[in-house]
Amino acid sequence: MKLAIEFPAISYREGPAKMAQMARGIEDIGYDHIDIFDHIIMGYNIPGREKSYYSPKMPVLEAITMLSFAAAVTERVGLGTEVLVLPQRNPILVAKQFSTLDLLSGGRARLGVGVGWQKAEFDALGEDFTTRGKRMDEAIEMVRTCWREDRIDFDGPTYQATAMTMQPPSPQGADLPIWIGGNTPPAYRRIGKYGDGWLASRVTDADFAKRAMDAIREAALGAGRDPDAIGWQSMIASPPRPGDEDGKTFYSEPDRVAARAAELKEMGFESIALNATAVFQSGARSVDAILDALQILHDRLRAEVG
Repeated sequence: MKLAIEFPAISYREGPAKMAQMARGIEDIGYDHIDIFDHIIMGYNIPGREKSYYSPKMPVLEAITMLSFAAAVTERVGLGTEVLVLPQRNPILVAKQFSTLDLLSGGRARLGVGVGWQKAEFDALGEDFTTRGKRMDEAIEMVRTCWREDRIDFDGPTYQATAMTMQPPSPQGADLPIWIGGNTPPAYRRIGKYGDGWLASRVTDADFAKRAMDAIREAALGAGRDPDAIGWQSMIASPPRPGDEDGKTFYSEPDRVAARAAELKEMGFESIALNATAVFQSGARSVDAILDALQILHDRLRAEVG
């Protein structure tokens, strides 16, 4: 089973050298992948605005910049987003950024994308929140075109390019994987039609996972794609939200983490992601302590799920 770590942005408090130690440590322990979550700007809870899932003071690093930093201090570990909010970014720029990341990392990049949930963030960036689903599909097609075609000709409702090219090509080229997050029927359709894999979170039980995977496979068949080629990754447990006292201790109990990993493997997931920010919240309050906890969890998980 593949083991991924969602990088803890909180490590910025100890400075760049410790952040580099965190990235190298994740690789040295034996994890397979580093993921970075994405927000550009966070909103305060004010009257008339939908309440945020998280504190506006939650530290968030710019995802692609952080991945480039991690690429420079590692050699083997995969590098990706979980997830980049694609409809609030220009897809041509994203295609260029990830092809460059792939080139500089020696073919280790994976683009993980989602539609986003924070309307205030879209508003601040000048993007339409209500059309994000339609633009997401178009943006994925545009990114793929930039990676696949020597001459880029694309005429969509929102994004256009005529007789352009994107050089140099990356090691993975058109095969640079795009994984897609989401727990809704439109997300399942999108994964089946466009995605190399599903980045799942908050998977409640085996029935939920089966319904989602079946919907994704059906969408893949409908799009003329091989459903067996789609990968499956789930966050083992997301950061606890305010009031979730039980969630705050989850990552400090390796037996609970291992049991959950075994459940996800039984559901059909081939990869699981541990959230290192939640490891911090569980009591590992420094880079050194987080890495110590990740070593314990890695050894326990390898013994449990391989």
